Amino acid sequence: MVLPKHMRLKGHKCFDFIYKEGSRFYSPSMVLRVINPNTKLHLTGNNSQTKPSVKCAISISNKVSKKSVTRNKLRRLFHHHLSYRLSKMIIEKEVWAFISLKPSCMKNSNSNLLKECDKLLIKAGLTK
Repeated sequence: MVLPKHMRLKGHKCFDFIYKEGSRFYSPSMVLRVINPNTKLHLTGNNSQTKPSVKCAISISNKVSKKSVTRNKLRRLFHHHLSYRLSKMIIEKEVWAFISLKPSCMKNSNSNLLKECDKLLIKAGLTK
């Protein structure tokens, strides 16, 4: 399962902007970067009438697992969890979020990773 189209970040300039300028929130297994959007970077096209949402992306490097199957399972797990958690929220302004998993995340179970993700989202003020 992938994130809904209105929740996806697109373009390497957006990723670079978040990575350099975003506020960082750390946990033992992941890093969450959050920033207010730069509208010049994100290509909206004709969808300027869409409601504000949290646009997010997930990065899982080869250091986490050499097997692409494992990385894809983690990515699908987080995409499903984020789309479920963030789609229910009512947001006044758009926010960009970027989650990077650390290699130490493989020591944790999936449920522990999702709990840790929820704690970071609360810490960042995205959810309650």
